[in-house]
Amino acid sequence: MRVAVPTEIKPAERRVGLVPAGVTQLVRHGHEVLVESGAGTGSGFDDDAYAAAGAEVVDRETVWARAELLVKVKEPVAEEYGFLRPDLTLFAYLHLAADRPLTEALVAAGTTAVAFETVRSGRILPLLQPMSEIAGRLAAQSAAHHMQTNAGGPGLLMGGVPGVAAAKVVVVGGGTVGTQAALMASGLMADVTVLDANGARIRELNDLLGHRARVLMSDEHVLEEELAGADVVIGAVLIPGAAAPKLVRREHLAVLHDHALLVDVAIDQGGCFETSHPTTYDDPTFEVDGITHYCVANMPGVVPRTASRALANATTPYLVRLADGVEQALAADPGFAAGLNVAGGTIRHPGVAQAFPDLPAQPA
Repeated sequence: MRVAVPTEIKPAERRVGLVPAGVTQLVRHGHEVLVESGAGTGSGFDDDAYAAAGAEVVDRETVWARAELLVKVKEPVAEEYGFLRPDLTLFAYLHLAADRPLTEALVAAGTTAVAFETVRSGRILPLLQPMSEIAGRLAAQSAAHHMQTNAGGPGLLMGGVPGVAAAKVVVVGGGTVGTQAALMASGLMADVTVLDANGARIRELNDLLGHRARVLMSDEHVLEEELAGADVVIGAVLIPGAAAPKLVRREHLAVLHDHALLVDVAIDQGGCFETSHPTTYDDPTFEVDGITHYCVANMPGVVPRTASRALANATTPYLVRLADGVEQALAADPGFAAGLNVAGGTIRHPGVAQAFPDLPAQPA
């Protein structure tokens, strides 16, 4: 199969969908690999590295036109919709439940779209996990920065000092993002509380975090109590393939400190704060009712040398299986088949179908 890797053109995105080691694996399986010139530069891989691994380095139009299986990091943006076609399989982060225009474009084009973020392996989302780990750590790191006055914050040191209290950090959601955010925030010596609604997960987190954080069962009353004392609230809630639930509503802003910072890591799936909207690293924050919101989409894109390698470690084995035969790979593994979001002009993932009930859909 002809596997193609375009340069990411989403703002501030420097990751690449395939590293040279992955090219070597695909070539050994008998596949042809096309890489757009400059695709790996931001991640530390030049064109010569891809050529040495066995790829053909080509221009943008060629990489899309000749692709049978196209691997990206982020979803196609509007200027790439024209490249979509029925004989193309797309393998990337898609987050379709929060992106109607892209969903409509994929349905109209008849493209087969397999989303990294909905592939399953038991309870794990193996292709989302490495980026969730990075995003969680960046969330706490970014919060610490934006609490400083030079970043427009109130001038709080996350960990305080002897005699002065640490910042209170509330993490809403105890999955991979929330766990990593809690670990990073506790490493900065903040006062950390994690809220989750799953009893089994609460016990796991209690064992994992120990004395470094409080772990509480979340309900409406507990959430409001914890918000009232928070300096930082990190939203880390995920429903795979579906839009994130709005757990922090606008009326909750009234109970927060006037210097509080909200960090919505769920923004790629629409955000878990009602007042969130996507921002970029160039303009990362905005205020609603006097409360600062940090809602940078695509957070791991700012650390591409780390993120591209971590992503490739997870995605390359799946990519090789797709290249060996898309239908066979999905039929052989129900967890992999859960990644199928769109095919044959219809939505195949229930979370996406629920988000857009007026678009054509059928069970995967």
